[in-house]
Amino acid sequence: MIDHAVIEQAARELGVYKTEVEKHDEEYVESTLSRILSRIQNFVTSIPAPTAAPGSASSPPAIETLAYQDTIRHIITAAANTGHVVIVGRGGQVLLADRREVLHIRVVAPLEMRVAYVARREGLSTDAARTRVQAKDRARGRYMQTQYHCQHEDPHFYDLVIDIAVLDLDNAVDLICLALEFKASRLSVAVEELGPAAHLAPYPGQPADFRVPG
Repeated sequence: MIDHAVIEQAARELGVYKTEVEKHDEEYVESTLSRILSRIQNFVTSIPAPTAAPGSASSPPAIETLAYQDTIRHIITAAANTGHVVIVGRGGQVLLADRREVLHIRVVAPLEMRVAYVARREGLSTDAARTRVQAKDRARGRYMQTQYHCQHEDPHFYDLVIDIAVLDLDNAVDLICLALEFKASRLSVAVEELGPAAHLAPYPGQPADFRVPG
């Protein structure tokens, strides 16, 4: 399982404290704007200004971010190469988008159900749980937009999207295992034979539901 542990490994490889790496992680939520500004200012003043070509927009925070992202990419790719691993978030659906042997899953639920889940699991009030859920949603969206210039809600990043508003977690696991089995059976199929049009015969005539009234 590659989840929050990926932050600790990134911290070790970068030689920095975990809290510094968490600044770039999708689930990191700073409590106040002043603390964000303070951390950025401290980082900038602690590193000598790099020599850059005239007109260059390079800056220490940008360099730090690139180092973090390169490390995360290395960790996730290495985990995928090892196989038999579950990678939770961290842009895996983008980094591994071209890997046919990887199954990409997104599990969703209505906001209020997610709030109730967090409130029960973490012992929070409903209001506190809602604040936490919404803050993490914003942080996740900001992370994906900043690092990969895309939205994690895009269904094209996933083989399967499961809404557990009615289905329970065991149902979701069953569906995921079934999808994993089906996708594994298609790994040897040629690319040109994949997709909804593969081996599909044309309609015998003009479909009636394609008629335009008027």
